[in-house]
Amino acid sequence: MPNKHNDARRHHIPKMRFKVTNWASYEAGLRRRGSLTLWVSDTAIAAWRAAPRTTPGGQARYSQTAIETALMVRLVFHQPLRQTEGLLGSLLDLLGVDLPVPDHTTISRRAARLTPVLATALPTGPVTLVIDSTGLKVYGAGEWHRDKHGVRGPRTWRKLHLAVDAASSAIVAATLTTTSDGDASQVGPLLDQISGPIDTVMADGAYDGEPIYQTIAARDAGARVIIPPRATAVVSEAATTAPTQRDRHIQSLAEHGRSGWQKQTDYGERAKAETAMARYKRILGDQLRARTLPGQRTEAATGVIILNRMIDQARPNSVRIA
Repeated sequence: MPNKHNDARRHHIPKMRFKVTNWASYEAGLRRRGSLTLWVSDTAIAAWRAAPRTTPGGQARYSQTAIETALMVRLVFHQPLRQTEGLLGSLLDLLGVDLPVPDHTTISRRAARLTPVLATALPTGPVTLVIDSTGLKVYGAGEWHRDKHGVRGPRTWRKLHLAVDAASSAIVAATLTTTSDGDASQVGPLLDQISGPIDTVMADGAYDGEPIYQTIAARDAGARVIIPPRATAVVSEAATTAPTQRDRHIQSLAEHGRSGWQKQTDYGERAKAETAMARYKRILGDQLRARTLPGQRTEAATGVIILNRMIDQARPNSVRIA
């Protein structure tokens, strides 16, 4: 009631409004995302059967491309493995392709040993990376079920760490860890997945610390690091003679305030990482279906490949109008 009583005297900030200028092509790309032929492509069909084995052991029937295609279909259309097997079989029949369909047991077993390759075309020249992490549920009763019935069974989460290209909003690196691994520990593994030069690395305050600056400098000495220092951060002893990037951030915050520092460093670009995480959860869901950590890592990596393919099919050109 007090909030409603004072509503008329509050300072109301109008909501930003945007307009999509390429709506025709964007709408066509959105429809293309739901096409089965996008996920079961001619390239996947051509590489469906496994190559002949040259080492001792049994000969596999299905290539890694076939297993990865099955996982993509499962994640995109939110199906269990048995229904995925049936969908692939019916699709190959409709296409008139004489190929065997991996059964659900084979898909589950092979997925744990699969290592999907995150092949994302980066623009030429140095890139700006935005790093963040989010939690994905593995199993356990939902929040409503737990609060309603008092069920407190085992609940497990995983952390998905993403590095997003600020120019294209594509995910260029990803790792999946347990909750015991901190965000800062995954900066190095994320940067190792990127082959080109790095211009800027952005992250939130959870990544603040001199070791992160050193890790990024070891990867690319000329890279800018834009991370808001913690409220208790202090400058180094050499700040007056040879200030580090972190020292300059602390001094800028003290001089211009947080809003001024954000405008000076263009810190608003960091929101693209949160947008990528929200896109992952909205399209693919906020939980992992695999039960083992290797399978969960394969599932998360496959999900990232799906999101990048969807972005390539439909990328809106939004212009702010108000």
